[in-house]
Amino acid sequence: MEETVASLALAVHEKLELKKNRLSPLPGNDSGKRICVVTGVHGDELEGQYVVYLLNRRIQEHPEFLTGTVDLYPAVNPLGINTIQRGIPLFDLDMNRIFPGDTDGPMAEYYAHAVVEDMRGADIAIDIHASNIYLRELPQVRISEETAPALVPLAEQLNVDFVWIHAAATVLESTLAHSLNVIGTRCLVVEMGVGMRLTKSYGEQLVDGILNLMHTQGMWAGETKPPRKPIVSKDEVAFINADKAGIFIPSVEHNGIVKKGQELAVIADPLTGEVRQTLMAPADGLLFTLREYPVVYPGSLLARILTGGFQK
Repeated sequence: MEETVASLALAVHEKLELKKNRLSPLPGNDSGKRICVVTGVHGDELEGQYVVYLLNRRIQEHPEFLTGTVDLYPAVNPLGINTIQRGIPLFDLDMNRIFPGDTDGPMAEYYAHAVVEDMRGADIAIDIHASNIYLRELPQVRISEETAPALVPLAEQLNVDFVWIHAAATVLESTLAHSLNVIGTRCLVVEMGVGMRLTKSYGEQLVDGILNLMHTQGMWAGETKPPRKPIVSKDEVAFINADKAGIFIPSVEHNGIVKKGQELAVIADPLTGEVRQTLMAPADGLLFTLREYPVVYPGSLLARILTGGFQK
């Protein structure tokens, strides 16, 4: 059932509207549990659109298996999506920096408050993000240290490649995930793919994981695929940045184990035909981030390698 969570009048007869689709169990099948699947907080991150579409179809094909309520929010920042902008265009704001919002605050904060309040009380929320247009990310869950004990067991059911436990940062306190975790709605942040694109294989991988998580939590009675066993790691990550400007040409495929000293890429000068920099892996590990956009400058992030701290 489609619902309008919030609707605010804008100039020129426009509206800022938050819509969701609620999928409810058949009579007699309801466990009383609820999951929220959220995407589009950043308007240039579209990978989650495909996930919500697939999940919608998978559930609607077998409504008899649904034993919990599923709330789908495919476009939390619809103005950003419509104008291909990361933030809320009329307000020049990154939406994921104004949560939990304020019911008495400016329009954008009022809207953010409505988002949080509508998800309040859910058993689990999954906040799906993509990378920007410059980088491609393997499907992963990012969790802050303080929430790791509660969230890692859930993340391990999501069929992602790894779980990155990162140190707390003040900026995280204004995100949707932090705001939901504070009020008792366990929220997992998924990062995958690349900005402004759909990576079908990643979307299908995550949908299998969401259904598996729902199964373990008593919200889905259908068969599910066994999830991959993700690497769970803290901040044992090597960042590889450019020293020179030029065209980035990778020598390796994304999603693979690399060895220390292995060539990862070159930075080339098209004008002279010169290789300006050859980039080598600083350590053994999993290449989970790789540059997608080829033009680089000194300091540009090119890759990230998970180098250690594997917890089985």
